[in-house]
Amino acid sequence: MTARQVQNITVLGATGSIGQSTLDVIRRHPDKYRVFALTAARSVDIMLRDINEFRPRYAVMADESAARHLGAADTGDTEILCGADALAMVASHAEVQQVMAAIVGAAGLLPSLAAAEAGKRVLLANKESLVMAGPLFMAAVARGGAELLPIDSEHNAIFQSLPQHYGGDFAPHGIDKILLTASGGPFRGKPRSELAEVTPAQAVAHPNWSMGAKISVDSATLMNKGLELIEACFLFHCLPHQVQVVVHPQSVIHSMVQYCDGSVIAQLGQPDMRTPIAYGMAWPQRIDAGVKHLDLFDIARLDFMPPDEDAFPCLRLARQAFAAGGTMPAVLNAANEVAVDAFLQQELSFNAIPVLIEQVMQRHSVAPTDQLDIVLAADDWARQCARRIIAEDSL
Repeated sequence: MTARQVQNITVLGATGSIGQSTLDVIRRHPDKYRVFALTAARSVDIMLRDINEFRPRYAVMADESAARHLGAADTGDTEILCGADALAMVASHAEVQQVMAAIVGAAGLLPSLAAAEAGKRVLLANKESLVMAGPLFMAAVARGGAELLPIDSEHNAIFQSLPQHYGGDFAPHGIDKILLTASGGPFRGKPRSELAEVTPAQAVAHPNWSMGAKISVDSATLMNKGLELIEACFLFHCLPHQVQVVVHPQSVIHSMVQYCDGSVIAQLGQPDMRTPIAYGMAWPQRIDAGVKHLDLFDIARLDFMPPDEDAFPCLRLARQAFAAGGTMPAVLNAANEVAVDAFLQQELSFNAIPVLIEQVMQRHSVAPTDQLDIVLAADDWARQCARRIIAEDSL
């Protein structure tokens, strides 16, 4: 690439694990990529460090107090902004070519939508955007002419294992099903009775991946895989029965596609998010991601098993939410976010997480998701409902 071909990137959620991995890939390729904007919720110290290194034009804090603290520091020519409108602006700015959508949870929906509407290459690491508002988000991608590239390691692996010109229909390409792998988390193999006393520290100790607390708990409950199943259905235009979840403890095969001729095509690699990030940034080319090469002799064995949905019912709840359609996936996601936060604050037991989510789902009247306001209202209702149930101590 020449200097004029350098790609400007906005990193939404820059201080999280995905954001930091993205910056590491950018750091390795200063001739190809430039940081246009960084965003975060409240992590002022990390933002200040990254501003001093990458010198973005904008830095956006979701929290007003954090924005004031950052603004009081020496940030050179970087302009400090705050709030949802600023997030949408840096995601849709005319000078931006790529947007890493890595804000965790529902907070990532609006800026991710703004990037899609503006026709950017959207590197989607925020699965909640599709879980909450899949039809609206995919319509925005089509309307804006955006490129949507999945960054979750599993969906990135599926993308790599599908035919080059896959158009959203299994039959013409001889596709039988998608095999969505899961590590099984830190409690794989344990019966539900042994999970009652699980602590937050135990739940966030993922055996393979380095992730934030919320995603780590989702992995421990298998809700992360439930959300990924819904995401896969929207990304690849399929139904839940066409996606088989396969527990694979080594996290070496990141996902697979099974074909009607008996072939199974898989993507293998180290459990390092820099690989799918670099693939999305450079696609259809490949660039160095700084990831150690896979040594199959060192791995020696690969294991596979079905998920235990009795011990980990969140996967079942995700399927039910997708089947119900409309606002139910948004309700599932919102209830889960409240439940995980309560668990991390030691206000809720590990086993009560799916119980709370199911109770919220049972109280919800599904509405069509043809307007963003309806999705956001369902999200708000579910959060309030979940908090009421916790306050009533009726779990």
